[in-house]
Amino acid sequence: MKAEPVSKRPWLAEYPPGVPPEADVGAYGSLCELLDESFGRHARRDALACMDARLTFGDIDRLAAALAAWLQSRGLERGSRVAVMMPNLPQYLVVIAAILRAGCAVVNVNPLYTARELEHQLKDSGAAAIVVLENFAGTLEECIDATAVQHVLLTSIGDLLGLWRGGFYTFAARHLGKMVPEFRLPLDRGRSVTRFGAALRAGSRLTLQRVAVGPDDVAFLQYTGGTTGVSKGATLLHRNVVANIMQCEAWFKPMLDRVGAQQLTIVCALPLYHIFALTICALMGARFGAMNLLIPNPRDFAGFVRTLQKYRINMFPAVNTLFNALANEPAFARLDFSGLVVSNGGGMAVQQATAEKWLEITGCPVVEGYGLSETSPVATSNRLDRPEFTGTIGLPVPSTEIAIRDDSGADVGYGVAGEICIRGPQVMAGYWNRSDETAKVMTADGFFKSGDIGTMDERGYVRIVDRKKDMILVSGFNVYPNEIEQVVSLHPGVLECAAIGVPDEKAGEAVKLFVVRNDPTLAEDDIAAYCRDNFTAYKRPKYIEFRDELPKSNVGKVLRRELRGTA
Repeated sequence: MKAEPVSKRPWLAEYPPGVPPEADVGAYGSLCELLDESFGRHARRDALACMDARLTFGDIDRLAAALAAWLQSRGLERGSRVAVMMPNLPQYLVVIAAILRAGCAVVNVNPLYTARELEHQLKDSGAAAIVVLENFAGTLEECIDATAVQHVLLTSIGDLLGLWRGGFYTFAARHLGKMVPEFRLPLDRGRSVTRFGAALRAGSRLTLQRVAVGPDDVAFLQYTGGTTGVSKGATLLHRNVVANIMQCEAWFKPMLDRVGAQQLTIVCALPLYHIFALTICALMGARFGAMNLLIPNPRDFAGFVRTLQKYRINMFPAVNTLFNALANEPAFARLDFSGLVVSNGGGMAVQQATAEKWLEITGCPVVEGYGLSETSPVATSNRLDRPEFTGTIGLPVPSTEIAIRDDSGADVGYGVAGEICIRGPQVMAGYWNRSDETAKVMTADGFFKSGDIGTMDERGYVRIVDRKKDMILVSGFNVYPNEIEQVVSLHPGVLECAAIGVPDEKAGEAVKLFVVRNDPTLAEDDIAAYCRDNFTAYKRPKYIEFRDELPKSNVGKVLRRELRGTA
């Protein structure tokens, strides 16, 4: 990206020492090239720790090569989409590297999705294969016949543990495996179902055929909501993700260098299927040769703290709700934070009270940033070398421009509110097979229109003053009212409905649903049960209110803003 004059990029004067205005975004032709180099350079280092066991980068390199060869033996060709549906487990890093090496694209799936949500994502992406933790295979069973999936790779919590030093299974892996619900995946239509271990063994006897993956090949489809209520796949090319890794490296390296020669340890409690953890923890971690401390269940705060006691942590990416929950866990305050140099917050607004309490306990400030699935994700960040809470989302990271524009597309002045627009090499290629939706968010001069309303001051600091007018942000996850309303309106007892976001102490916001009955006997429990069957947990309404009618405009459009005023 051609650099603009400094006068047009005021944020450059605010950059901390050692951070360049431009990142080396073209350093690698693909993610495969970056990962191959990182795995080789750091082969003897631990790449991850999970449930008291570890895998080295060399282990991941070898396992990913075998699995990639197996994927190719299934007939998966360059550009084929492979879905991945599992929580933070060692297999995740192996699987992602294998899919990319085979020349395929990764479709990240929330493992807690319902069958309806999963079916949409598999059909929309055209996924030919899926890697799924057996605990969630029952969900896949419900919808697989409606999709194009031909190859199912089943993994279990205990997979790979026998390969770890000591060759033993942990107590957790042995016993959690007994909690797998029964399932029976259909094998008709030529579909294959293979266990993870069997695929690795078969792949180890095969030769990986290197694919000439280039910068414009698709690396990831990251699904995000839309104002239409239909989840869309943000198409992230290899060059987009490589660029963001290099941009983040340029921003983070001066601070992380303070750790010295020792290996970095990153706390990976955010889900790897989410773009924040995927880029910051997994991919940038590989670039740095860092060890990711994988936390499969961060909601078990007592267990989380016991895990943290065993490690000297250096970097802690999280969302506000997680920072706040840990800061209020008494045992957390007794940990050793002498090695912690970066606590970076994203996904949702970091609250000042949370930031102040975290700083008091850890001595490390929470540094808020901003990004989206469409920007791979990082677009802005506050400085890492300052302890004060700014209440802003910071400065554009290297090789990134931010413009604040009005409804006509014209730039507005400093301090004037407008839409936050982003231009840089990390911006997606568009929405998967949705040229109409892509056209709505991409400008003629290459900016992505975030839909978020913000201001920029004279120094280049950006502040969000309002989000997409109807989007609800629950613990860092986007919830779009149209999706909730479209699904709930299919309930035979519902005449019409509307969803809004309301403040929530723990999650930032929660979903509140207003319902007009078609059936006078319809009860709150009926709606709650229906939502449990159709939505993953963070999308489910926390509050349900019945009304005789909903406020509407003179053309019949439901006025959510009036509902927000009375909620």
